Amino acid sequence: MVKHAIVTGATGLLGSHVATAFRDWGYNVTALDVTDAPGVDKVDLSDLEAAMEAIGPADCMAHIASLPRPVGYEAEDVFRTNMTLMFNVLAAMEKSGIARMVFASSFSILGLPFAPKPVDISYFPVDEHHPHAPQDVYAVTKWLGEEMVDAWVRRTGHAAASIRMPWIQTAESFPEQVKPRRERQEAGLDLWAYIDARDAGRAFVQAAEADMSGHERFFISAADTYSERPTTDLIDVAYPDVERRAALSGHTALLSNARAAELIGFAPEHGWRDY
Repeated sequence: MVKHAIVTGATGLLGSHVATAFRDWGYNVTALDVTDAPGVDKVDLSDLEAAMEAIGPADCMAHIASLPRPVGYEAEDVFRTNMTLMFNVLAAMEKSGIARMVFASSFSILGLPFAPKPVDISYFPVDEHHPHAPQDVYAVTKWLGEEMVDAWVRRTGHAAASIRMPWIQTAESFPEQVKPRRERQEAGLDLWAYIDARDAGRAFVQAAEADMSGHERFFISAADTYSERPTTDLIDVAYPDVERRAALSGHTALLSNARAAELIGFAPEHGWRDY
């Protein structure tokens, strides 16, 4: 039988690529968003009754809808919106019996890149065992979102993946967004990390398809940094005292894909040098 996936935030950059990836994999997709778009069901998921009505039985929920950063929004709006969306989606999933959740988390649970005070990075490459230290409200909502997913898994016995992603990019967005930033000192707050939107979309499908139990949390990243400078040159300047647990030759990324490869078979296929 054809599988069914529900994608929230389906008109956004990540959501649209996730919906496309599920369709390419042969899924029927219910695309939900608060904005109008062709092929998308308009619904305000911050309204619990509306969420209950819009979210029915499915094989997988890809929950992406959120206010995507702390910059440009009031802190209370980011917290209220993101936490309400998570609660309502989980409640509707539980009511409908959806047994697999893939949550769009963020590498910002480390504290980067929006923290108002310096963040301690313990080692490179960063993996899922690295301490979390969110400060800004967006990072806090991503961490609390993971904790709410954890509670849902304990309560229901179902399975979930929280995918921690860096800056999502396309060939069109990279020249406008990344090129002006990558030579600035604050690029180190990104760990010079990014992921192609197509790879991110595919990771959600791989997480939905994986033989996985409990709640797994892991990073995904492009294989390289977004910088033109070698990785060791970058961290010699920005993070000279941080432990290096692996060889970081060439332009090797500082977020580890090892756990994602082990759990869901993920490997990045696209990078900015192909753009």
